[in-house]
Amino acid sequence: MSFAISTDEARALDEVGFVVLPDFFVDMLAPLRTRIQVIFAEEGDRAGSEFKQEPGCRRLANLVDKGDVFRQVICHPRLMPYVQHVLGDRFKLSSLNVRSVDAFCTKAQPLHADMAAIADEDGYWVCNTVWMIDDISRENGPLRAIPGSHHLRKLPNEVLSEPLLSHPDEVLITGRAGTVVVMNAHLWHGGTGNHTPDTRTALHAFYCRRDKPQQQYQKKLLRDSTQASLSAELRDLLALDDPANDELSGQSHVVSGFLKG
Repeated sequence: MSFAISTDEARALDEVGFVVLPDFFVDMLAPLRTRIQVIFAEEGDRAGSEFKQEPGCRRLANLVDKGDVFRQVICHPRLMPYVQHVLGDRFKLSSLNVRSVDAFCTKAQPLHADMAAIADEDGYWVCNTVWMIDDISRENGPLRAIPGSHHLRKLPNEVLSEPLLSHPDEVLITGRAGTVVVMNAHLWHGGTGNHTPDTRTALHAFYCRRDKPQQQYQKKLLRDSTQASLSAELRDLLALDDPANDELSGQSHVVSGFLKG
């Protein structure tokens, strides 16, 4: 079955910078929740160490290596047309992470663009997808975003005196568990504080244009046994057999840059 995005969804990505897709992965929600909790328990204090650890949050990284359900996420056939709309035909997975905000962690993030990316002469080159593992409300740490800011080709800290402060144009992105948000990641955005007694968990499948380095160099991180088990489609999406990607990303297994949410 082939999938396409609607005219209204394309307009939202182009003009606003994001689109909210309710009930996108309801059938995958239970296995994702179960696998995420198992990995948190197994990794303990090491959780997220392949990429970054963050006070007030629990993180997981390198998830393509940690379960088939995550590999289903990154190549979800309904998701691909949205990523393609932002990035064009040639894109790859940049990273796959979980971020779970602790209860009553009220610290917010400054407005930022992922990877501190600014669109170049070839256009946009980062696209993030946020998979809501929990319901996300106005109180438990939703993303805030500045509609249309992906058109500015500037980073928030180049324009704003204090990117942590509330912005007059910001909107909060909320939704039920099972919702996916597809976002042009040049859009100014940031996570807000969790003012509730429960954690708030989301999974981030982050993509980049083919001519840019992956945030997490998949060929370096994935075990040989995982790589050997992957389909040709997944190997291509992860750029495992792409010498150009090795040159772009091979200096380190992690490329620095701001990716949160």
